[in-house]
Amino acid sequence: MLITFKSKAAADVVMYESHAKPILDLLHKDAARGVITAAEAGDAIALLEQQINASKSHEAAEALARDVNAHHNADVDDHNHEKIEPVSFSARAYPLLDMLREAKKGNHDILWGV
Repeated sequence: MLITFKSKAAADVVMYESHAKPILDLLHKDAARGVITAAEAGDAIALLEQQINASKSHEAAEALARDVNAHHNADVDDHNHEKIEPVSFSARAYPLLDMLREAKKGNHDILWGV
């Protein structure tokens, strides 16, 4: 299912519900329907930025672990397939974070599920 975030401050941001839910859970919002008011935008920005910074340190550790595993497991034949690169939390959250910043500047709310 898709969630479309709408605001007068920016173009719509569309996300799969499974990708938006961790962000909305962090902000204590329901995925089905909700609003982030202009007054809440500053706190929401701070929470998202904090989570992005925390996730970046985890991503670096996970990338190192994948690299070590790939080089030390010579028994595994990957048949020359390209490795799947996971999409990071920061990459998924950035469009909504950008919308939040614009909404805060313009004093606009962000709505979804309406």
